[in-house]
Amino acid sequence: MNSHLHLPTDPGSDCLILTHGAGANCDTPLLIALADAFCASGMTVLRFDLPFRQLRPHGPPPRGSAERDQQGIRAAVATMRQQTSGRLFVGGHSYGGRQASMLAAAEPGLIDRLLLLSYPLHPPRRPDELRTGHFPELKTPALFVHGTRDGFGSTDELIAALRLIPARTELLEIAGAGHELMTKSNRQEFPNFVVEAFRF
Repeated sequence: MNSHLHLPTDPGSDCLILTHGAGANCDTPLLIALADAFCASGMTVLRFDLPFRQLRPHGPPPRGSAERDQQGIRAAVATMRQQTSGRLFVGGHSYGGRQASMLAAAEPGLIDRLLLLSYPLHPPRRPDELRTGHFPELKTPALFVHGTRDGFGSTDELIAALRLIPARTELLEIAGAGHELMTKSNRQEFPNFVVEAFRF
């Protein structure tokens, strides 16, 4: 399994688990930058590949992968619970965040807070195919980080969808960013921007 554990020099007790989108792995610049920034803030961070990526190095998750990928997140949570005494957060980019949120909705209390990066609200140009069926069951607080030019959902669409979630939610807009969130122009400040928004 491809995974990387970031240990802070002055560790706190909280832990963040980070995973990737459908076309990527845990070694994307976005996840590495965020892991480094959260680690620098004193948090233990685990980046890991979802089960579908462990089975095939390239391409999107095959049909039927969701349950197995959620089990992979659950296993990572169980592993890190044994290693840390504080709160446990799970973050994911796009598909990874969606699977984390579905797991949290199915198992309230498993995760202390979600970091949802570019939540894929609907497929591009198919706004009627909303991926919000589990939102009314989501009792886990969540920070949604969303680019204003994301083709998987507009800011207004996301704001409307967040009203379905009974837990506390926050929205961090990234001006001018698309689904990838981190750009050449914002890569210096973006990771710390997310860390500051997530701290509570």
